[in-house]
Amino acid sequence: MASSARLLMLHKPKGVVVTRSDERGRRTVYSLLPEWALRDGWVPVGRLDLDTRGLLLFTREGPLVEQLTRPGARQKTYEVWVRGNVTDEHLRQAVAGVEAGGELLRAKRIARAGGAGPKARLVVELDEGRNRHIRRLFGALRDPDTGKPLKVMDLKRTAIGSVRLDVASGAWRMLSEGEERLLT
Repeated sequence: MASSARLLMLHKPKGVVVTRSDERGRRTVYSLLPEWALRDGWVPVGRLDLDTRGLLLFTREGPLVEQLTRPGARQKTYEVWVRGNVTDEHLRQAVAGVEAGGELLRAKRIARAGGAGPKARLVVELDEGRNRHIRRLFGALRDPDTGKPLKVMDLKRTAIGSVRLDVASGAWRMLSEGEERLLT
């Protein structure tokens, strides 16, 4: 690879694991990248779970991984489809903080972006990311009509800081120097 770029953007599809190899034979993110990414030691900056799709960064620089994954380092933006009657009170609670599995989970900001009936499309911003953060956050809230927990049906990371996802699912590209400056 001739590029001096320090960061690579991948649009991770749903059903692909973020690991070098998988003991269960599932497809990994490295199957979507050129062979030099694995050979030259490119590693993911953070994680997206199996059922989450969207923007995933890679780098070869350990200190850069630490810098970009430190809590509060970079805001992450997600498009989230939630099943259940999502009320304004739910949104206030999610920003204030909700107890889930012994942890206080919260979103930095949430905005409605559409939906119909018992489904809501939201834009959720986090300034930290814990394991299955958004899924557990909404799962701790209950639909006032049915009493059932709200359920995240689809989750897509659309931005990290000011860098927006702009490649098709399964595609990748190197970040420009300007984009790298915005993140570092």
